[in-house]
Amino acid sequence: MDIESSTTAFAALSQDTRLRVFRLLLRAGADGMLAGEIGQALGTRQNTMSTNLAILERAGLIRGTREGRAIRYTADFDGLRGMLAFLMQDCCGGNALRCQPVIDGLVAAMEGPKPMPNTPYNVLFLCTGNSARSIMAEAILNRAGKGHFRAYSAGSTPAGQVHPQALQILEKLNIPTEGLHSKAWDVFAGHEAPQMDFVFTVCDHAAAEPCPVWPGQPMSAHWGVPDPVQANGSPAELGVAFAEAFRMLESRINVFTSLPLAGLDALSLKKHLDDIGKP
Repeated sequence: MDIESSTTAFAALSQDTRLRVFRLLLRAGADGMLAGEIGQALGTRQNTMSTNLAILERAGLIRGTREGRAIRYTADFDGLRGMLAFLMQDCCGGNALRCQPVIDGLVAAMEGPKPMPNTPYNVLFLCTGNSARSIMAEAILNRAGKGHFRAYSAGSTPAGQVHPQALQILEKLNIPTEGLHSKAWDVFAGHEAPQMDFVFTVCDHAAAEPCPVWPGQPMSAHWGVPDPVQANGSPAELGVAFAEAFRMLESRINVFTSLPLAGLDALSLKKHLDDIGKP
């Protein structure tokens, strides 16, 4: 958006009624609202509302689609993205590309809930060392969600090797371990990496650390599990700690894979994901 278009957009929003209309349509998301519904919600007469809607549409901030005799209006998120880009073009060290994730995130939040696509989903499990919990979660989901999910794992400070006890419990349950290895999470932050649909942290340390900007803005949640590597005691007690971590992860993953992902909007899905991680 150039300065002339931006000036037109800002001028359109400088009037009280039009700003309220635009905010209302942002909250309505992709479904939008009929012109009559907008006027009723804001207590504005039809002719006054029609004039203001036309000004917003000419400014590239909303779109109108005819439905019989009525017109349904939605916020024009491409126009919003252009306006935000114009405002931020001098930010981010003069590099507009650095601002793009922020702009896209703001627009995605304003667009409102969307249903998840009905496709195989990529899921990334994160912890600090990527040696036990996230590794087990990756293996569990790849078996439980075969054909529907592709699981990966990584760590903020990778240990460099998978804990032998984690491999032992997986092999004992005939869960494939081939290809499992400890790695840093920035492996999945590049544009050539698989685009994630979900990112789950399974340790409190990883959840508190600043994560990379994941391409595609995946859904995220925290499913904290006690670290079995830190367990004290005999080898038998260490085995119990790993078995308990495995049980917690498997239980949560089973609930996750049973969710009707394609039929849930983003807000409903986020609540389900957060609930899975609660004690």
